[in-house]
Amino acid sequence: MINGSSIALIMPARNEEPCLPGVLSAVPSAIDQVIVVDNGSTDETGAVARKNGARVIQHPVPGYGSACLAGIAALTDNPPDVLAFADADGSDGVENIRSLLAPLVNGEADMAMAIRIPDSGGALSLQQRFGNRLATCLIRLLWGHAYRDLGPMRAITWQGLGSLRMGDRDFGWTVEMQIRAIKAGLRVVEIPLPYHVRAAGRSKISGTVSGVFRAGFKILWVIAREFFQASLKRQIREKGRA
Repeated sequence: MINGSSIALIMPARNEEPCLPGVLSAVPSAIDQVIVVDNGSTDETGAVARKNGARVIQHPVPGYGSACLAGIAALTDNPPDVLAFADADGSDGVENIRSLLAPLVNGEADMAMAIRIPDSGGALSLQQRFGNRLATCLIRLLWGHAYRDLGPMRAITWQGLGSLRMGDRDFGWTVEMQIRAIKAGLRVVEIPLPYHVRAAGRSKISGTVSGVFRAGFKILWVIAREFFQASLKRQIREKGRA
């Protein structure tokens, strides 16, 4: 708890057994609840997470967004004031998450996002850098908001999250949240934070050609969908006034 605000952290995880002990030990004590969503692991991800103090949600349905939604659903009976998200592979540097929480618990923002500052040449691949640049440029062109990153580590107030009506179940989760935050008029801040090479293994997305292609396609599809949905709503409103 920080400044009287309760904090929960959701970490989707699939086959992250080697990474989790170090990642979970780095979570600041101010986080009231850590939820690891075991997204269909074939190793001991769930058992290791539980052993290291996390609440484990078994959710074998594939998809990053699907795992995030399962974590959110597990909190609805007793929701926190602020909800954070981070990857379970050690890349996000959860030890720095208080920097994202500060503007929210102080009432200065509704959503805070980490701008990834790689601490080594391999932390962000060339494909990730290109995809981030393309997606953020499109968002700026279509909605006028100059995001600098699509990084997964972020925090949002529970009330703000409810206004977004999140629904994407895979690679489009992060960009959907960012676009809908603009459309909902949320106060969004971005904070530069260190970004690391994952603790072990290979990324399920950026570590494979197929993963990069599928993620890139889905991100562009979500941007297009959100734009045309907004355009359609404007047209309907204008016809209603006519």
